Amino acid sequence: MSFSIEHDQSSRESFSDYRYRVYEGNRLIAYYWHDYRGDEHGIEFADGTKESWPVGRMIDFIEGGGPKPLALSARAVAYLAARQAR
Repeated sequence: MSFSIEHDQSSRESFSDYRYRVYEGNRLIAYYWHDYRGDEHGIEFADGTKESWPVGRMIDFIEGGGPKPLALSARAVAYLAARQAR
């Protein structure tokens, strides 16, 4: 399985959550979010299931950002693969 993540470019207010789209191949499977400080985070799957703190801290789920490409961590990929296998 090939998973990827991209920043959701929809407009947002100051201090509101950052949202990302998570794909398996080119199929959207979930939305991942974190607050503006990265303290709170969670994921909402296409089937409506929601989970808070899916793999520890926000920095344990996504890598990169800024000048580096955005990517899912190894822990996030393992979590998503297990979740999709259900």
